[in-house]
Amino acid sequence: MTEQITLDAVEEAEALATAAAERLDVRMRELVTVAEQHAAAELLCRIWRADSPDQLVNGGMMRALEHSGNYVVGAYRDDVLIGTAVGFFGVGHLHSHIAGVDPARQSRGVGFALKQHQRAWALARGVGEVCWTFDPLVRRNAHVNLHKLGAAAAAYLPDFYGEMNDGINTGEATDRIYVRWDLLSPAAYAAARGETAEVELWVQAAAGELLGRTAEDAPRVPDQAPPPDGRPLLVAVPADVEGLRGRDRDTARAWRYAVREAICAALEAGYRITGMTRDGRYVLEVRA
Repeated sequence: MTEQITLDAVEEAEALATAAAERLDVRMRELVTVAEQHAAAELLCRIWRADSPDQLVNGGMMRALEHSGNYVVGAYRDDVLIGTAVGFFGVGHLHSHIAGVDPARQSRGVGFALKQHQRAWALARGVGEVCWTFDPLVRRNAHVNLHKLGAAAAAYLPDFYGEMNDGINTGEATDRIYVRWDLLSPAAYAAARGETAEVELWVQAAAGELLGRTAEDAPRVPDQAPPPDGRPLLVAVPADVEGLRGRDRDTARAWRYAVREAICAALEAGYRITGMTRDGRYVLEVRA
């Protein structure tokens, strides 16, 4: 349960969000004109390699969402749009539907700055939780969500969106991990200050391997499953699923079902996803 949102909490979140953007010489602003919204839709189209914004979120939908008070924001550097995020209100939370950064500027902190802006924006409107989904095979997203932002994995959703044809997801089962970001949690506070909590070494050392990875970046099921003794479990994902899809689609699909089977079996046995190691393995621990 999110604690009461105070003015101090909002002001601190806004200051941290501003600092994150200023470090990158980036400005965040709500997209309020038709031209801005269509530009954001086109940027998402390039990021997802989609043929049309209609496959993602088009400018007309952004117009409706922004006009009705939802989250439609762009990240700018030198008046050039380099990132965008779109979210809408759910029951008691903000659902962050889609967010992306220009591929030429990814992995440089712009996505983190966008999420910190989103955190401050939500808190200023009395909303203490943001939720979204991400592809469990994309290890960098898992690490960002679970560690750099301090969100918590709440559920594994097999083929959540059904068939999609947006370029990245074409021909893939759309499994997703659903995360909840308690904006006033100690983890979210620490993450906003740049304090990233990694998986502790003793947890990795004590864990049993539920799914491994071969030298050829294929899934490897151990000959013997870890004994059901409550120890942490590790589930590997591909080193680079985007590259793998381009050169070996069959192996990429094999990863999808292997990861789904391993994680869902652990969740049904009373485990929960608690983190992602730096070398690309989910950590699952028995629910407290």
